[in-house]
Amino acid sequence: MNHTWIAYHLPKPLRRHILHFEVEIEDAVAELARGLPPGARVLDAGAGEGQYAHHFARQRYCGVDLAVGDAAWDYSRLDAIADLTALPFRTGAFDAALHIVTIEHLREPGRALQEIARVLAPGRTLLIAAPHEWEVHQAPHDYFRYTRYGLAYLLESSGCEVTEMRAAGGYFRLLARRLLNGLQFFTGGLRWLWFIPAALIVVPPALVLPFLDFLDRERNFTVGYICTARKRKETNWTESS
Repeated sequence: MNHTWIAYHLPKPLRRHILHFEVEIEDAVAELARGLPPGARVLDAGAGEGQYAHHFARQRYCGVDLAVGDAAWDYSRLDAIADLTALPFRTGAFDAALHIVTIEHLREPGRALQEIARVLAPGRTLLIAAPHEWEVHQAPHDYFRYTRYGLAYLLESSGCEVTEMRAAGGYFRLLARRLLNGLQFFTGGLRWLWFIPAALIVVPPALVLPFLDFLDRERNFTVGYICTARKRKETNWTESS
């Protein structure tokens, strides 16, 4: 998933405040990388342009994607172009895997997670991020949104056990995000004349609202979820190509 339009127009210090989901994902990927030994084999399933590859400079990073999500993207740095439901790797080939905001683009997400789990060594970690309330993107390759329960079900069905599931913010962070998303409708042609008035209306509350996010304790309103899962050691897989 690309960053939203507004990401490119916010000063960098504000990105952590407003673009909470992306920043938490980046932090989670960095934490995963720090916990892996040098030379560990890492699968980035749905790597896109490989934006997380730099975190794994000490490891053996492998970026895989079907390369159909965004015609404007540069897929030339991929290590393999492949369908995630039929990965060209042996069973247990990887020491860790990440699957970042890609699952919504898969027609058969359950099969893909089973395949990712197959190529993951027993007891090893899968980091996954999935959107819950997000605009349509990379159309027409955008099929699903996930609750924490649906994501946990798919992971457990694939042979993994969830070790951590957390929402990336609650209602007030989501509301702030949606206000800023609205600025995209004031770009292009004569609409630019309305951009500054619109920004004056939406930006101040968007900056304040995240401070109220502590009020949403259940986090049922959220941009998305970040989940860490572990492949069950007792899972048996048949070898596939």
